[in-house]
Amino acid sequence: MNRRRNIWISVLAALLSGALVYGLFQIQQLQLQRQEMVAVVVPKRFIMAGATLLAEDLAYRYVPKAAYDNGMLLDAATAAGMETIVPLGKQEPILGWKIDRFHLLPGSGESTFQIPRDYVRSISNGIRAGDKVVLYLSGEGESAGRLFDQAITVASVKSSGNVEIDNMDDPNLLSLADGDKEKMYASRREANGMIDYINLNLTERQWLAVDGYCKDGSQKLVIAFSPESLNVVDEMKEEQP
Repeated sequence: MNRRRNIWISVLAALLSGALVYGLFQIQQLQLQRQEMVAVVVPKRFIMAGATLLAEDLAYRYVPKAAYDNGMLLDAATAAGMETIVPLGKQEPILGWKIDRFHLLPGSGESTFQIPRDYVRSISNGIRAGDKVVLYLSGEGESAGRLFDQAITVASVKSSGNVEIDNMDDPNLLSLADGDKEKMYASRREANGMIDYINLNLTERQWLAVDGYCKDGSQKLVIAFSPESLNVVDEMKEEQP
């Protein structure tokens, strides 16, 4: 009886020893894998452009060191509270240039003004939030001319239903993120509505000039898409460290 018990004890000890060795081996393998991986910040779900990232929207994902890009964020606290410049895919590593704290808010010395509809003669249908536009004056019996030398930033373009204008199946900003200007051009040919309201980031001097020219109805604005809009992604990438 004692001999049989000793055999079972020996077998059990061997099994436990084998399990312990296997467990240690797996832990070592996991540690080695993590040493070759980098934890980067990713969204838990698809995030539209212009959305504010919340802490609960963010998670970490391990990527191989060979695939790591210096622009990828490593700390979720850095992204929380930021605004998305372009749409972010689920589990897509977040690059620093794709988010900003106040991307579409007015800069220093500026305010966001909604341009009254009766101030506008025409708006280019391809204009989207974040674009640069050129303002022209046009009036009966008056020669048309450019209002400001510099291009103006568009804060938002919305339909009569207060919906941001874009191609929902192929968002313009997603094309910008890919750096694909041909796809960006194609995405602007279709949209989820007509532009009824446009908000521009203007200085006080610029707004007073617009109001002064247009309030009596003698002249109206022609709002044209500026090719400077195509350079936004290139500029953002150049600013990366």
